[in-house]
Amino acid sequence: MTTRVAMWSGPRNISTAMMRSFGSRADTVAVDEPLYAYYLAATGIDHPGRAAILDSQPQRWQDVAAALTGPLPSAPAVHYQKHMTHHVLPEVGREWMGALTHAFLIRDPAHVVASYAKVRGEPTLDDLGYPQQLSLFRAFGGPVVDAADVLRDPARTLRRLCDALGIGFDPAMLAWAPGPRPEDGVWAPYWYAGVERSTGFAAYDPSPVEVPERLVALVEAAQPFYDELAAHRL
Repeated sequence: MTTRVAMWSGPRNISTAMMRSFGSRADTVAVDEPLYAYYLAATGIDHPGRAAILDSQPQRWQDVAAALTGPLPSAPAVHYQKHMTHHVLPEVGREWMGALTHAFLIRDPAHVVASYAKVRGEPTLDDLGYPQQLSLFRAFGGPVVDAADVLRDPARTLRRLCDALGIGFDPAMLAWAPGPRPEDGVWAPYWYAGVERSTGFAAYDPSPVEVPERLVALVEAAQPFYDELAAHRL
């Protein structure tokens, strides 16, 4: 039986590195942000590579749901689904999500906002995905891991995560070959340069971050959502 792991993360996190980690397992097939084309089609937002993204994935969430819960050609032991929580718009039904094993990758809002501000000047709370992430956690539960904990001690944190998912830890998750991977979305050339140079998780950087004054209120708005999730982290 395949364990279908839906890893829910917001942007400006280590979500792609986590996909690399799980994709390094011999028993795992990974899929990269399967709701991305739906999200772009539904919102009309212009992201880099928009046309290619729309052509590369189903644009109806119902079709995505069917693919994520339907038969898999290779019948892998683990089907790792890298999801962005802000892609789950209000119209997306959730009945199909009951077939998934949910997990949550969180990051301190100050770090997320400081990073996001470098690529988009005025993010909103919905852009960061914290409300959606907490809503999914309340609905389905599942293990919560903090990006800082992963970077501080990848082996310990990933072992706990895998145990919680019932899939067993594989040391292959701690390192990977540099370069692109077949599962990478067509948007990889715009966003994945750093990950493509990597061979493992980056070292944890304890340096404080500077949040632009205009975005301090956004950090404060996101903090309660993060705090509730962080209370459950492994």
